[in-house]
Amino acid sequence: MNASIIFVLLIVLMLTGMPISISLGLTVLTFLFTMTDVPVESVALKLFTGIEKFEIMAIPFFILAGNFLTHGGVARRMIRFASSMVGHWHGGLGLAGVMACALFAAVSGSSPATVVAIGSVILPAMVKQGFPNKFGAGIITTSGSLGILIPPSIAMVMYSVSTNVSVGAMFIAGIVPGLCLAFLLGLTTWNIARKNNYPRLPKASAKERLIAFKESIWGLLLIVVVMGGIYSGIFTPTEAAAMAAVYAFIIAVFVYKDLPLKRLPKVLLDSASMSAMLLYIITNAVLFSFLMTSENIPQAMADWMIAQGFGPIAFLLVVNILLLLAGNVMEPSSIILILAPILFPVAMKLGIDPIHFGILIVVNMEVGMCHPPVGLNLYVASGITKMGISELTMAVMPWLLTMLGFLMVVTYWPGLTLWLPQLLAK
Repeated sequence: MNASIIFVLLIVLMLTGMPISISLGLTVLTFLFTMTDVPVESVALKLFTGIEKFEIMAIPFFILAGNFLTHGGVARRMIRFASSMVGHWHGGLGLAGVMACALFAAVSGSSPATVVAIGSVILPAMVKQGFPNKFGAGIITTSGSLGILIPPSIAMVMYSVSTNVSVGAMFIAGIVPGLCLAFLLGLTTWNIARKNNYPRLPKASAKERLIAFKESIWGLLLIVVVMGGIYSGIFTPTEAAAMAAVYAFIIAVFVYKDLPLKRLPKVLLDSASMSAMLLYIITNAVLFSFLMTSENIPQAMADWMIAQGFGPIAFLLVVNILLLLAGNVMEPSSIILILAPILFPVAMKLGIDPIHFGILIVVNMEVGMCHPPVGLNLYVASGITKMGISELTMAVMPWLLTMLGFLMVVTYWPGLTLWLPQLLAK
């Protein structure tokens, strides 16, 4: 009964157009003050302790690093390198876009940042070369979602904060699925381009490839700094995020010199604004999680599902449907912070690996970012391509279907996710 009241109240507040963070906070406060005897002091204490976790510090640092890279010419050099490697195949620039998105994802941690950085450079070039606008838009919208699957990933940090799962383990687990999805998106791109005989670039010589690699080396080295530092034990994921921000600042301002110092305040302000928004959502989501736990709702859900005879296969199917439906009305940060603490105890009772479960949630978030009505990547791509949301939705369909097929593979083949973490653990 209490669970129904809480969720109805939350949905009603969200339907009024109220921001999700405020809807969460108001739901908690209304329920606590009218239906429980919880003292107001405990709410204030929970608000403070909710964002006290050390791992949360990684979020503003990764956002700052992504903004430095977006404004600092790193994306342009990565595209040039990707074009020299795969540009001569069918749909050359499109394949280069997929590869550049995968490379940029490995340094930015953010999906919209990947779409902006790669899309704003490669989409005009694709149109100029004779590709249909919708072909380029479909590639960049979906490939940009790799930003939250290929580590480092802000979405993975949020899952770890919500469930107390290791951030480092999540990052390791995201590598193989991320590369597999990048390959499948590239395969879809190549197949469409081959059928329609889209343009190809002249094959780059070994010298041209070497020059392109040398130009992009400083950006690519950030992957080594972040991932190498975490896996070698030199620093934690949070310290890696801080290192990434400092490194991105140095290469954008002093090495590539594409970010003048006078534009620095705007980059810092944009990063602070995005960080404040996410931290505010986290704070209210922690409060919501506290309410769920105090009312014993996750445990009751777990007991009910087990009593219904739900095994891991049926449960994971229900989770996928629930997350895909949530992706229609909410953005990824809110979905992870609200639903992960509720679904996680059920998954643990059914013997599902917490790392596998986390990657499954992240892949669902990727799909949600590429379809209406609130797909973040759609809106970002719409701004770049000047295409309407409905037109863009049709454009992304072949790649979106590929992602849904991949989601099924990730859901029911845990080995794809867990192979690398288990190998490194040995």
